Amino acid sequence: MGFDDKAENKFEELSGEAKEKYGEATDNEDLEAEGSVDKAKANLKQAGEKVKDAFS
Repeated sequence: MGFDDKAENKFEELSGEAKEKYGEATDNEDLEAEGSVDKAKANLKQAGEKVKDAFS
């Protein structure tokens, strides 16, 4: 997994977490859900890259 991929996935994870927290703070369930989805996608990408690296 390249450094760029790691950085991009981590940024997406943190961005999702920020959206989720902001949604909680403002009682915006849509934003909270969107942040949760973004965070989950980033975590899934990271897991896929780790598996790919294990077989490389």
